[in-house]
Amino acid sequence: VQLSESGGGVVQAVGSLRLTCAASGRTFRWFNMGWFRQAPGPEREFVAAIGWSGGRSYYADSVKGRFTISRNNAENTVYLQMNSLKAEDTAVYYCAADTTGNEMPRVTEYEYDYWGQGTQVTVSS
Repeated sequence: VQLSESGGGVVQAVGSLRLTCAASGRTFRWFNMGWFRQAPGPEREFVAAIGWSGGRSYYADSVKGRFTISRNNAENTVYLQMNSLKAEDTAVYYCAADTTGNEMPRVTEYEYDYWGQGTQVTVSS
């Protein structure tokens, strides 16, 4: 499985960006997918996750109401729509795939098997 993020960039506060994660593999439709981010520092932070059918999703409290995770299984893609961006959203954003097969959006990085290379999001205040 290969994951590739795109859509990052520099945006002013209260602006919007949409991140895209393109996945390889014919079994993408069975993957739970997640977005994480890492600001300068050691820890990667959970942002959002979605089950393989798209029927279940979880969000970090810090992004709830501003970010939306969605997926298109026909196109092997998962999206993160980010609205009302804040300076504290600045980070490298990673998508991740959990290939265990049970539909359960995962919220910890240790539950994911595959990771993309990340895309930088910078929000200027």
